[in-house]
Amino acid sequence: MAPERLRNKVVSAFKLRGYLLRGEATKYLIEALELVPELELEDALESVIDVVEKRPLSSNMVERSVVEAAVQECSQSIDETVEHILNIIGAFDVPHFVYNLERKKFLPLSMTSHPSPNLFGKARDKAEVFRERYIILQQRTQRHELFTPLATGAHPDERSSKFQGKYFLEDPTGTVQLNLSKAQFHSGLYTESCFVLAEGWFEDQVFHVNAFGFPPIEPSSTTRAYYGNINFFGGPTSTSLKASAKLKQLEEENEDTMFVLVSDVWLDQVEVLEKLHIMFSGYSSVPPTCFIFCGNFSSAPYGKNHVQSLKDSLKALADIICEYPNIHQSSHFVFVPGPEDPGPGSILPRPPLAESITNDFKQRVPFSVFTTNPCRIQYCTQEIIIFREDLVNKMCRNCVRFPSSNLDIPHHFVKTLLSQGHLTPLPLYICPVYWVYDHTLRVYPVPDLLVIADKYDPFTITSTDCLCINPGSFPRSGFSFKVYYPSNKTVEDSKL
Repeated sequence: MAPERLRNKVVSAFKLRGYLLRGEATKYLIEALELVPELELEDALESVIDVVEKRPLSSNMVERSVVEAAVQECSQSIDETVEHILNIIGAFDVPHFVYNLERKKFLPLSMTSHPSPNLFGKARDKAEVFRERYIILQQRTQRHELFTPLATGAHPDERSSKFQGKYFLEDPTGTVQLNLSKAQFHSGLYTESCFVLAEGWFEDQVFHVNAFGFPPIEPSSTTRAYYGNINFFGGPTSTSLKASAKLKQLEEENEDTMFVLVSDVWLDQVEVLEKLHIMFSGYSSVPPTCFIFCGNFSSAPYGKNHVQSLKDSLKALADIICEYPNIHQSSHFVFVPGPEDPGPGSILPRPPLAESITNDFKQRVPFSVFTTNPCRIQYCTQEIIIFREDLVNKMCRNCVRFPSSNLDIPHHFVKTLLSQGHLTPLPLYICPVYWVYDHTLRVYPVPDLLVIADKYDPFTITSTDCLCINPGSFPRSGFSFKVYYPSNKTVEDSKL
């Protein structure tokens, strides 16, 4: 590209994002970008500006030193992509982005007035949980084609809650009592504390509801078109790997890559260990990239010998894995704790199993990771969320009104999670969450694969470019599990 044309492109790209470049910065950037193919130029520029935006700038004038650092960071992340094919991301490592209403963009927590996270939060942190959920859904809804004509200041998303047997709608401006006697409910599981779009009329200080709906779901590609290469998901790079052509190529070429998903792996049951023996035997000639084992890891998860029993069970599993050298030397093993595994209560996100339980296993099985619940997996350009929770029945039990439409429960369930942009759209007394880590339960932007490991019957549903699956309970469902093939984004139902 001609130097003058390249200069104009660089300057206008920065201006569009509200920045001015010093002369030296412009000159350096033109030299750095002149060898970039024209088709890739726009993405490269976007990546540089994304990094610049994360710097604590004193004004909108960008110096050469800032641009140099940004270019170096971007080139490093490109070089590193091949090393970062597979990453297991614990919940406590998920970056926290806060939506800024004035600038209409997401900013890292460090660039906001929010204090540093403290596990035992203050009252403000509890209020922020729902305020942040609300703002994320509001900005998403107002962008949707059905709602763009809304007047400034309109509040399309409001949270439903119940006080003294009456239902109320809440938003940052206040609360209003509801009359639900004539309300029609669109598809979904409408629980207390979920966010809704309500249509009706206001009379005698009561809002009479005609219809309830959920905020519209937004595909990941639309979200990224607005917010560029921000890495909301987490992992080793500061920018999202979604746009990496190198990783996309690797993803499509590696057709043999597979993830085996098994839930309720009761390692204290002889029959479960026998079935795992059969599974490893079947896969020994073509080892899967990853076995994802979700808890509970004991069938009777209580009693004074629970911890020792689990250590012994993991030793038995390691013995079996070591019998299959191909699997032992090349497959990754990811362990996600269940709600009844040893740990600090039922508050989410849940930390990994204690090292005192897992150390021996990790020494014997080199590619094993004991992670949090929920956790995230980045494989090439794909984003995968794994959550082990018996959520379907919990949400059905806490519905304001049980669905009467013809859709089956899994469809209602999946629509609810993606519409709410959150893994647990329930009151905090039913699904407790560490307030300052509520962002780790977001389902926004929508991932490529969402795994809800639930004891409910297995299902596979695709919605808004997101594949949502439940492998079911391994022992309770006749030893069934799911296998995911990232190269073509397909899921295979399997049974032993």
